[in-house]
Amino acid sequence: MILSGNEIHRQLGKNIFIEPFNEQQLNPNSYNLRLHDEMLVYDDLELDMRHPPTSRRLMIPPEGLVLQPNRLYLGRTLERTQTHNIVPMLEGRSSIGRLGLFVHVTAGFGDAGFCGFWTLEMFAIHPIRIYAGVEIAQIFYHTISGDVSEYSSGKYQNNRDIQPSMLYKEFQSDFQRTLPLGQTPPDAPSRDDADTP
Repeated sequence: MILSGNEIHRQLGKNIFIEPFNEQQLNPNSYNLRLHDEMLVYDDLELDMRHPPTSRRLMIPPEGLVLQPNRLYLGRTLERTQTHNIVPMLEGRSSIGRLGLFVHVTAGFGDAGFCGFWTLEMFAIHPIRIYAGVEIAQIFYHTISGDVSEYSSGKYQNNRDIQPSMLYKEFQSDFQRTLPLGQTPPDAPSRDDADTP
């Protein structure tokens, strides 16, 4: 079940924290989040999942910044959010999408317990000028059933800035992801022992 705007307001300071909060950004069942004035772009044309990507920072000047097609820009929300016992979700605003700008390519599904700024994965289908402070995305909240184990990842929790991909950390800690193709982990069941669908 999605929380109404009135319920979002009632949950402020309890299960929902939005800092800063402006009641004018509250919608019937979501809250608009604004774009910060800094962005990151990756330096390399070819990225490797197993290695940390290098990036450089861009500032959005008062006259705006033109995003070019076929390039990923990482931005972040001006607001910091924290959620307990419910699931936060992030989506682009329809008015932004109708200009050909995707503001959250994937990973709009948040976790109960997440605390920090939202990194935006921005991709334009044609050149578009963007401005800092624009209401770029909307957060909404789902109720959750069952016992909640809150998000506690060391990668993105309590972040204070734009977060480039940290997928490489999973390769460092997870043997399965580092196996050459066709190799079986020593503790894995054989194919003969595995259940078949």
